[in-house]
Amino acid sequence: MGETTIATRAHAVEARGLTKTYGGKTKALQGVSFDVEAGRVFALLGPNGAGKSTTVKILTTLARPDSGTATVAGHDVLREPNHVRRAIGCVGQKSAVDLEATGLENLVLQGQLFGMSGAEARRRGAELLERFNLAHVAKRVTHTYSGGMQRKLDVAMGLMHRPSVLFLDEPTTGLDPEARADLWREVAHLAGDDGLTVLLTTHYLEEADRLADRIAIVDHGRVVAEGTSDELKGGLRGDAVQIELDIEVPEARVRASLARLDGQLHDVKVNGRALHARVDNGAKALPAMLAALDGAGIGVVSVKMARPTLDDVYLHHTGHTLTEAEQGNAR
Repeated sequence: MGETTIATRAHAVEARGLTKTYGGKTKALQGVSFDVEAGRVFALLGPNGAGKSTTVKILTTLARPDSGTATVAGHDVLREPNHVRRAIGCVGQKSAVDLEATGLENLVLQGQLFGMSGAEARRRGAELLERFNLAHVAKRVTHTYSGGMQRKLDVAMGLMHRPSVLFLDEPTTGLDPEARADLWREVAHLAGDDGLTVLLTTHYLEEADRLADRIAIVDHGRVVAEGTSDELKGGLRGDAVQIELDIEVPEARVRASLARLDGQLHDVKVNGRALHARVDNGAKALPAMLAALDGAGIGVVSVKMARPTLDDVYLHHTGHTLTEAEQGNAR
């Protein structure tokens, strides 16, 4: 018993070598491993189809891995699924809100599903409605709520039974920027003020950068990099350069034009009209790059140079940007 307590304090979630194949050929997970420290926000960052949701399904006992092990709140997801379910809250990509019930009715029903009495569920529901600034619409049917209000109610439902670990699967997809920022504030408070462990999946770079204490970048069912945002970005030396060409140019021609700058450029990638690279010294290398392209008859529309971002980290580890992966242009 003592060992379980120690493990729970150190890591609220542990995944080791998780694999999952669908239909005998679609490899959703190919050895996913990571740890989530208790009381922290951990993000799985990657495009749709990267394996994030499959990972969450396994950790929340909704799917079984083909191989590998996982524990949540100190409980093995395969051997102790009922213990795991009592310890977690889960907010899926699709809303679980009953649109014909009021906000309070949704919360009371959720509480009763976890064994709360009606009075206890109403007290807890009122507390959460107040916390999420929904008390003024507690008795309104939820089909009258905005998308952001419905999403906050989803999160409140996941917190009704006071879980120790909360899973948020793409929590802000489809929300407008204001509603997204509002939900970000609430998630930050959950970990910062309440000490709740939060594991979220997202394809929004800013969301992971802003919320997560640690980030695991997921690509084609594998964790290709993990660390804090600063650690991940700090692993890339120099400046990130993005150049928009006036027309699509074969990659071989672009690379040939930049050949004499070999040694100054790193991670050169060409996708359509977009040229990405990292340079040790942007002030020195950028004029030379533009001169080389101009000398090869390759026109330039715009240039951006900045310190490395999470998208640059994603590009470095996967060979494509997250935007390209979302658009289906990745390899």
